[in-house]
Formats: sequence, structure tokens, C-alpha cells
Amino acid sequence: MREFPDEQSCERKLKEYREAKGIVCPHCGCTEYYWKGDKKCFECKHCHYRQSLKANTVMHGSQLPLRYWFITMHLLTSTKKSFSAAELQRQLGHKNYMPIWAMLHKLRNAMGKRDAEYKVCGMVEVDDGFFSTEIPDSEKDKPLKRGHGSQKKTKVLVLAETAEGDPKKPSDKPTKVKHIKMMVIDDLKSETIDGKVKMYVNPDSTIVSDDSKSYTNFKSIVQQHIHQVIEPDQVGKVLPWVHIAISNAKRLLLDVYHDITPDYLQNYLNEFCYKFNRRYFGDALFDRLMVAALAYKNDFRYNIA
Repeated sequence: MREFPDEQSCERKLKEYREAKGIVCPHCGCTEYYWKGDKKCFECKHCHYRQSLKANTVMHGSQLPLRYWFITMHLLTSTKKSFSAAELQRQLGHKNYMPIWAMLHKLRNAMGKRDAEYKVCGMVEVDDGFFSTEIPDSEKDKPLKRGHGSQKKTKVLVLAETAEGDPKKPSDKPTKVKHIKMMVIDDLKSETIDGKVKMYVNPDSTIVSDDSKSYTNFKSIVQQHIHQVIEPDQVGKVLPWVHIAISNAKRLLLDVYHDITPDYLQNYLNEFCYKFNRRYFGDALFDRLMVAALAYKNDFRYNIA
């Protein structure tokens, strides 16, 4: 709040971030430009195409003040948990809910895209979880199923990259967690899960899992697959970190949100994983999110009014 007290200070900072990243003309690809101070835009030296400060970033097309975006990124990165769009709307004093909701989801989407650029490697725990979500409109007229097949449950594949624990720090867990990934999936078929593992796990890794039939092809994807029959009371010892991650994510969502639709669960998980994977970044996390926001390609389904 002290560093960016007004719109002009946010504009100056965003200009610095964009120039440090490099300005590229979307029409001709030229990297040389003029800064038009009176128009607050960049002009290509070759074709004279102009682009605003927000153009080709997560803020593309937004009519919201830049300071809203800066405050939101600060709140997202300075809080361990999350907050709802209604609470952010109250904090900002904005009269319309939907632009604030869309702004939050765009930033969460940007977090997911940044994390998707990295693969987990080494020793990787793999398991699936079931998150409670709203019943889709297409399923509301059908009888409610029970168990994991219920329309109120959304399937999520969880990956946890681990390393050997510090022998000087005694713990009930022999490993420590480094990075996690959570992906919403349509089903638990082996071909669905295999596709995600190929995309997000380094082939030189070792996967640790239970003996689910969904995991039968891992040997052909990674260097080694360790799978075993796990009794319910032993899950926390064999696969500790995926289940801790699932439990913490569920608790966070229950604490903050009344209900979540399946279509947007991935965005909330993006935020959880992004902040967990950068839990030691401290104040630098704001800058890292700004970099992710500038590299973001605008394909979110809602425009911000």
C-alpha cells in the first residue's frame, strides 16, 4: 500500500516489469519500440503498431484499475490461505462482483500455467483424491450416486516430489516434500492418468504408488515404479505427502468457500500448489506472480468488464 499508493505508481512499475521482460510487437515480432508517454503505450519502431501496458498480459482487455490488480496479487501472495471474490470485492470497495471474480480466476489460471512449465522428478508419490463440488446442472435431475462415483465428487490426480529427510531432524516421515501438482481428471482410466504422468513427470523418476489398476503402465513411462498393497492404516507411512497435500487442500477450500463448481476447481488447486511450491520465496513471491502474469496468454472464458 505504501509502494503503490495510486494508479500512476502502478503504471510506472508495470512499465518497468514489461521493459525488463522485453517488448515484442504481436504483429511483426519486432523488439524495438518507442514509449508514447501521452498515450501510455508502446509503439513498434517497424510497423508502428501500438499496445497498451495491459496488452498481452493477464490484464489484457481489463477495465479495472491497475491498482486493483496489484492489491490482489499482493493479497494472493502474502496470505498462506486464500480468500473469496466476495471478500476481495468488499476490500476493494467495488460495486460489481463478476469483474473481481474473473480477475481472481485469471490470476489463478496464470499460476497454473506457470507451474505447468515444470516437471516433478526424482522420487514421486502418486495417488488420487476426491474433492466435494457442486452437482453439475446436467446431473441434477439424475439419482444421486454414492461413494467415489457420486456427482458431488470430482477426481483429482496428485503428484508429490519428495527427497530424503534430514537425519539431524528426527521425524516420523523418512522423506521431505519438495513440489506438488494437482490435476482435475475426468476419470481414473489408466490412459487418462498415463497422459498426465507423461506430461508432468520426468522420465528418469521413480514413482511410488499403491497397486491400483489405474497405475499399471507406469513402468513404461518412468525409470522405476514401486507399487504395493497398502493397508488403510499404512497409507500415511507409504504415501505420506500426497495425502497431507490432499487433506490440506480440502481443509483450505472448506474454510474459505461455501461450494465450488467442478469447472473451476482446477483454478483453486492452481493457487494452492503455486503457493506451496514457492513457500520459501517470502516477499519475492509478488514479483514471481507478476512475471507469470506478464507471460500469461489470455484464453480465459470470461472477459473483465
